[in-house]
Amino acid sequence: MKPSLRVAAGTLAVFAALTLSLRAEIVEQILVKVNGEIFTKSDLEVRQIAALRQMGQQTDTTSDAQLQKMLNDVTPQLIVSAIDETLLVQRGHELGYKMGDDQFKSVLDSIKKDNKIETDEQFQQALKSENLTLPELRRNLERQWIITRVQQNEVLGKVSVSDDELRRYYDEHRSEFTSQPSVTLREIFVSLPNNGANATVADDNLTRTRATELRRRAVSGEDFASLASAFSDAASKSNAGLIGPLNLSDLSEDVRKLLAPMKPGDITDVLRGARGYQILKLESLTGAQTATFEQAHDQIGDKVFNEKRRIEFERYLERARAQAIIEWKSDDLKKAYEQGLLQADTQATSDK
Repeated sequence: MKPSLRVAAGTLAVFAALTLSLRAEIVEQILVKVNGEIFTKSDLEVRQIAALRQMGQQTDTTSDAQLQKMLNDVTPQLIVSAIDETLLVQRGHELGYKMGDDQFKSVLDSIKKDNKIETDEQFQQALKSENLTLPELRRNLERQWIITRVQQNEVLGKVSVSDDELRRYYDEHRSEFTSQPSVTLREIFVSLPNNGANATVADDNLTRTRATELRRRAVSGEDFASLASAFSDAASKSNAGLIGPLNLSDLSEDVRKLLAPMKPGDITDVLRGARGYQILKLESLTGAQTATFEQAHDQIGDKVFNEKRRIEFERYLERARAQAIIEWKSDDLKKAYEQGLLQADTQATSDK
């Protein structure tokens, strides 16, 4: 398999989506200018292709109508991201941020390690597979690095979380820290011939007799797990018949009723199913449990901090957009941008 370059999760975007044309000799169709910096049709197409690849879409087997719909779906958010990234990079340049040679080497070494690229030949092959040159890769990584620095220094530094906020979140969202009642079972399954297809009465009687005998042995004290390993026809046989833990809410009502009067160690009667006969043993039953504030402290801190960071970052971007000079050269793209902003607002509202 050819090696490829992938930036670790948590970055703003797959860096391939940031590839911008450096071929000045080609006359480009300018779609928008952001504080004088141009964004071209080729820039958009690179992002669109990267987005479709990230979604796992194969455009060579897609009809024109399907492809157009996919592009219409992804373009609004792509153009919003493109303009936001441009504004962040411009701000980074104003602050004097520039990736040095040592920083570039460090980031590059990390990418090579993450992608198990050990030789220069593998690295060059990976660049080729992403249709990148080394200068283009450096430019993309520097943009990403600058964006991260701007976020850290201009947004994250303004976000703080007090103990009162953590406590209030815990009190208002206690259900988030409450586990569902769960059950762990073991099973022995005795399959009818051909999984019950065209089974005769004789087949059914023989299978039921085998299952009944296995239940008798289990009830008499033989180890249920050993019986399951030796005689069960279910896939769980490889795990000594173990099933779970499962949320009780995920089980059918009939199974919940069956388990309700049982105690750990109890074994059900032989149960008839469409493909054969089943015996269940209740291993454990755990009721709903709510973590204490102290137990959930770090998890609460992450939730509250991330939400405050998201809100602060969106406010930062709104201010940057309002102060920017955005000159649209394409009415269609302007409409897509406005649609993307509306989608982002809708998503933010639904996440609250």
